[in-house]
Amino acid sequence: MDTQKSTTPPPALTQTASFRLLSSDITTTLSADAPHCLPLDIHNSEVKERRLLGPLVLQLLGIEDMSKSRWEQVEAIEALERGEGTKGREIIRVTSTADDDDSGTTVNKSGGPHKLSLQDARGTKVFGIELQEIKGVGLGMSIGCKFVLKNAVVARGVVLMEPTNSTILGGKIEAWHKAWKENRKVELKAAIEANERR
Repeated sequence: MDTQKSTTPPPALTQTASFRLLSSDITTTLSADAPHCLPLDIHNSEVKERRLLGPLVLQLLGIEDMSKSRWEQVEAIEALERGEGTKGREIIRVTSTADDDDSGTTVNKSGGPHKLSLQDARGTKVFGIELQEIKGVGLGMSIGCKFVLKNAVVARGVVLMEPTNSTILGGKIEAWHKAWKENRKVELKAAIEANERR
């Protein structure tokens, strides 16, 4: 039995626990109790509107800027892959820095509204639409980022997100983020092709 006192100060332990929770998959680390998860019939489009009292913790699985067409998003990714960016109307060379993502395919972080793919602790997935600009929401977000929803409206299976009902906790699941960045252009092109076939 260890009788030695811990030398780690409580604030450091709190920070470590917070970091580990924010960088974990909530489907394996949080309880899937009904009051802390999305309703099982969240996708029922016959329910015009319902309110999620919360608080509910959700994690980000994907994000799309609805102010830009999918083709514009593909062109922005390809421009950054070539090392190009824009400054006003001028095309400039962009150099990678230590602060940049290792994939080199970050897109202009502004824009919006955004469509977010979210998941709760039970594994239920739902789309959220940013009705009003939420500080921190954008294409530069990390996949796996955690949100807390409180008193949010769900209209026909879509969460309506506003600054008053959505709080960003942060976090990142590195493997998911890397895979999302690598597959983003392919998924956008597939969606364009599927839309053209209709």
